[in-house]
Amino acid sequence: MRLRVEFTTEPFDLDEAPAHALVAREVVEAAELDAVDVGPFGNTAEGSAETVLTAVDALLRKSLKAGATRISLQVNVIGDGGR
Repeated sequence: MRLRVEFTTEPFDLDEAPAHALVAREVVEAAELDAVDVGPFGNTAEGSAETVLTAVDALLRKSLKAGATRISLQVNVIGDGGR
């Protein structure tokens, strides 16, 4: 099964990326995810279910520790990996 995760971390800072946003970016870029798209108002990544779920766990834990006060995310099934 393949999953797509879309997420944002808050609070926003339009002048400079806050620490929690930088940590979230580091997590998804370090994970073995496909089609990572990081932007100022939303981020997406795709991969196997196990890889996405592991990355989401790290994303939540590390972003909260880095000062995020809200993390919005959505996970969608996008395919079965050819099974």
